[in-house]
Amino acid sequence: MSGPQSAKNGILSLTIRDKAVLYAAYMPFIKDGGLFVPTTKVYNIGDEVFMLLSLMDETEKLPVAGRVIWITPRGAQSNRAAGIGVQFIGEDNSANKKIEAYLAGILESEKPTHTM
Repeated sequence: MSGPQSAKNGILSLTIRDKAVLYAAYMPFIKDGGLFVPTTKVYNIGDEVFMLLSLMDETEKLPVAGRVIWITPRGAQSNRAAGIGVQFIGEDNSANKKIEAYLAGILESEKPTHTM
């Protein structure tokens, strides 16, 4: 009997249309930035993923390469959403720059996020 299969090299589609949702998902404390992605699929730390990210009202999806660095399992304490933290990897940092531009002025907030 084998354990759950890891969703290696998965493609994730993430649409964020609200600044509060973006704030809760963004991980500015991660080198090169990252996002919390709600999912019930099984991933392992270190798995590489590819995201198609839609932000706010933009019609163009941002392609973002990432690596799983955080896992919140289903049934986690404090009713936290199940999902993974994905660190942006690669040379293209346009997703991180766009996110920080949308969140300008609220990044220093004390509001809780999905990861902190």
